[in-house]
This record gives sequence, structure tokens and C-alpha cells, in this order.
Amino acid sequence: MAKQNIYDAAVDQSAKDAYFTASQGQLIWTRFKKQKAAMAGAWVLVILILSGLFAPFLTPYDPTISGRDKDYLNGAPNVVHFCDDNGCSFRPFIYEVERTRSAQTNFRWVTEINTDKRKYVQFFVEGSSYQLAFMTFDTHLFGVEDGFIHLFGTDSTGKDIFSRTFHAINTSLAVGTIGVFIAFVLALIIGGISGYYGGWVDSVIQMVTDAVRTIPAIPLFMALAAFIPDTWSAEERFFFISIILGFIGWPTLARRVRTHLLTERNQEYVLAAQLSGASSGHVIRKHLLPSFTSYIIVDLVISFPYMVLSETALSFIGLGLKDPVNSLGVMLQNVTSADVLLNYQWYFIPVIFFIVLVMAFVFVGDGLRDAADPYGDTKK
Repeated sequence: MAKQNIYDAAVDQSAKDAYFTASQGQLIWTRFKKQKAAMAGAWVLVILILSGLFAPFLTPYDPTISGRDKDYLNGAPNVVHFCDDNGCSFRPFIYEVERTRSAQTNFRWVTEINTDKRKYVQFFVEGSSYQLAFMTFDTHLFGVEDGFIHLFGTDSTGKDIFSRTFHAINTSLAVGTIGVFIAFVLALIIGGISGYYGGWVDSVIQMVTDAVRTIPAIPLFMALAAFIPDTWSAEERFFFISIILGFIGWPTLARRVRTHLLTERNQEYVLAAQLSGASSGHVIRKHLLPSFTSYIIVDLVISFPYMVLSETALSFIGLGLKDPVNSLGVMLQNVTSADVLLNYQWYFIPVIFFIVLVMAFVFVGDGLRDAADPYGDTKK
């Protein structure tokens, strides 16, 4: 019993030593792991990001060209089976789908499933070519030998919604990444100069910051939408929207950087660096900004869902990205009609992915914000 008490005391002492000698990043990670909602959101976020990055491999068809099933417009999702009345199979399969229309159905297409005809799902099939890591591949995770497979159904042009959804996640995340990066760089530069120098420099910069914050986003993008030439390619429109989101998204982080630097610029370590002959840029870059790196990282993560929401909202109202670009906002444009709500409910599947993506970012951002708070444990 005495040995067990000595062992427990040694373990507690080593844990305390590890806590007091841990870096700021290790402390944040330790507190972050204790939050189940944040960890769950982090895993969901990792899965969605990887799904978007490897969308060309994970999906059976090119969402814009190949895989367009002209004989299955507005088709319902194919259900994968392993067993039916004819027996079970280790290989997953779907049924042959036949579509007819007649006067009895007011000449609307009616889908009939032929349970006597199976189409077996195959893995690692050859299909349309795509690029990953600057290399060209033509292998897809799954497909069927004869015909098409549509796990999320098809849209009005016969394009596969499953393929479009995963490519849309990648596009929306890419827009958010570029926008956050631009806003991050501008916020560090503008907020750093404002907070470090203060005085009239700070006053002028804050007037510019307030002016940018008062710009209404929707009228701005309406004006930009009228400015964008119709001859612009989808890639040019993509980068233009990303850059504009970045240029209007920096004021919030810039104000936080400025507030912190106004507080820290008179500390002893800053004065010591200045007396040693360090330049203003060196002091800001090497001493002031690293002193609250964790908060900057948290702010970046929290900014991601707002960038994704901005892109989605702008594309949804027709001011952002447009076909043939696949983004969550572009796909949400298809769910605005009553006909879709009544007859083609599978159009709402991308909406579920959009909600899950935003909620995952929110949970992770809240978890990081609590973990980065050094007084978080004392508040409970």
C-alpha cells in the first residue's frame, strides 16, 4: 500500500512537472482534447476536408462533363443492397432503373425499379481522368460496369449529385482558405502598424478600418457582379470572389491585433528589444505577434465558417460563383423552387453537408477559443 502511494505521488508530480514545463501549444491541445464536442467537430472536419481534397477519386464521375446521365434526369438516389428476394451477395448491387411516362401520369417521368436486374458495384474502376498532386489518374473508388450509379440521385441535367457535392465542398473550402489567408495577412500588417505606433497613425488606420467595416456586402457584390465581364472563365471568377472576400474580411482581426499590441508595446521585453537596436518590423514580427499566436490561430479557425457562409450566400443569390463551378452555394440554388421541395427532395442532400461543415467549424472554433483561454479552468 505504501509503495502504491509513493507511485501515485510520483505520477502526480511528473504530471505537474509536465504541465508547468509544457509549451503554449501543448497546453492548448491538452485542454482542447477534454472537450468532446470540439473533438467530434474536429474529426468531422478532417473527414470533410479529406473528402473534398480527394473528391475526384472518391466520386465516380466528373461533376461537370463525364457521368452525365441523359436518360436519368432528376433521378432518385440509387439504393445499395446486399440482399433481396433472390438471395444475398457479398458484392453490393443496385437495381436496374426504367423510366416511363404516359397520359396517366400527366406525361411526367415515372421511375420503375426492376428488381430482377442487378448491377453490381465495382471498386477501383477506370473512368474519367483527373489530377491530384500534379499527377493524372483515371481510377475512381467505385462504379458499375454497365450504366451509371447515383447514390445521391441526379439533377435536372442528369449530373451526379454525389460527385457534385464532394467537389463543391472542396471549392467552398478553397474559397474560404484564400479569403482567410488574404484577410489574415492584411490584419497582421494593418493591425500591427496601428497598435505599435499608435498616435495619429492609429487614428488614420482606424478611420480606414471603420470605413471598410461599414461597407454593405450585398450591394458591393451586386456592383461587382455587374462589373465582372461575361467572358471571364470560372477560374477567374473563383479567384476574384476569393480576393474580394479577403479584402473585406480583415477589420475584425486587425482590431484584435491592434488592441493587443497597444497593451504589449510598453512591456519590458519590447523596450529591451528597442534598446538593442531592433527595428520596428523585427519587434512586431519576432516579439509582439508571437506573444498571442494561439489567439490568432483561434481567430482564423473561427473566420473559416463565415467565409464559407459568405461564398455560399453570394452564390445562392447569384452574385458569386456560377455553373460550371461546383460550390455549395451554387448547388443550393437548385433547392429554391417548390417543384424540388415536392418532387425532388434529394436536392437537399448538399444542404446537409453544408450544415455539418459549418457546425464542425463552429464547434472546433469554440473549443479552440476555450482552450486558448489561460483562465478557462478557473472559471468553472
